[in-house]
Amino acid sequence: MAKTKEMTVVRGLDLARYMGRWYEIASFPTFFQPKDGRNTRATYNLNDDGTVHVLNETWSGGKRDYIEGTAYKADPNNDEAKFKVKFYLPPFLPIIPVVGNYWVLYLDEDYQYALIGEPTRKSLWILCRQTQMDDGIYNQLLERAKEEGYDVSKLRQTPQDDPPPESDAGMQLLLIIKAFGGLNLFSANKVVQASSFSLYVL
Repeated sequence: MAKTKEMTVVRGLDLARYMGRWYEIASFPTFFQPKDGRNTRATYNLNDDGTVHVLNETWSGGKRDYIEGTAYKADPNNDEAKFKVKFYLPPFLPIIPVVGNYWVLYLDEDYQYALIGEPTRKSLWILCRQTQMDDGIYNQLLERAKEEGYDVSKLRQTPQDDPPPESDAGMQLLLIIKAFGGLNLFSANKVVQASSFSLYVL
């Protein structure tokens, strides 16, 4: 069996510049996401301790679904853009931490679009600062994903309205999580480890 090529990850990411809102242009679909989901996006804000507050949102049937979490460097002494993202479940009574990977595989110099993956290659996201992406840039990111060993035929483009909806358009909480590759049994005082996972956009 041929050895899988190690993925190239962005180095020296300026975390402050990376903050703000990112719209999901495309992603690998997962069974827990609503089939009619649209306007999926992530908003990142830098915390005082250097971690990142994560707000993931999507709209389904006219209702807003969301979950919040925290991202942090997997290795603070390494300049690779490899992060861990922790969400607490259930969202309305957060007691169980779930941790997954978030790797920035490509980022343009103006921090306007990004390719996000994780080590198992079971999740992939194309993100953009705008609700729409130029076809040329999209195809460029597809090629980059192929180079990193992803099967881009699995990508599903995410419908985005322009202008995007407001965050207060509905307050439905949807508990959605899938862990790939050996989700461990857990108790309330233990962290659930997963080789990768998805919660809308990470």
